[in-house]
Amino acid sequence: MSMSELIEKEVSAMPEPLQREVYDFARFLRHKNADEAFNGLLLSESALAKDWNTPEEDAAWASL
Repeated sequence: MSMSELIEKEVSAMPEPLQREVYDFARFLRHKNADEAFNGLLLSESALAKDWNTPEEDAAWASL
C-alpha cells in the first residue's frame, strides 16, 4: 500500500472536523516547504542593502 493510500485510509476514518485539520496541516507543510525552497527575502537583501545601509537610515532607527 502506498503512503498516499495509507494516509487516505486513516483520514477517511476520522470525523470531518479532524479531516479539516489534517487538510490544513498538509497545506501548511506544502507551503512551508515551498517557502524554504524560494526565499525571496534572502535574494533581495543585497539589493535592498543599498538603501538600508546608509547614515540616514542608521539615524532614523537609532532611537528604537
